[in-house]
Amino acid sequence: MSGEIIGTYATAISLLIGSAFIIVGVIGLLKFNDPMTRLHAPTKVGTVGIGMLLLASMIHSFVLGETSVHEILIMAFLFVTAPISAHFIAKVSMHTRTCATPPSPPRDDTWSTLSVPEQELQAEE
Repeated sequence: MSGEIIGTYATAISLLIGSAFIIVGVIGLLKFNDPMTRLHAPTKVGTVGIGMLLLASMIHSFVLGETSVHEILIMAFLFVTAPISAHFIAKVSMHTRTCATPPSPPRDDTWSTLSVPEQELQAEE
């Protein structure tokens, strides 16, 4: 097999994988009810789907003998902005109280540190 045929197969496989991820993301977006669960579908699955479609475009342009850097820039922008937009959607959902309230942290001074509570230190001795 020549490199052109292998590149064509790689392009086709990338297109199929990307399309499958995007379809799963769309179904998840339509199926989930509240905004907190709904934001996972387009941010997680959609990012991988669009990344695979852009990878297919890069492979195809490489097979044709052209170089294309635009897809790399688009992927970098997408991978940086998707988590930020998901974070903002989650923050808005929490502030407008349209989702379940997250549980409160424990009432001690060690819940977000590497400190060990004194009771556990005494139990180890």
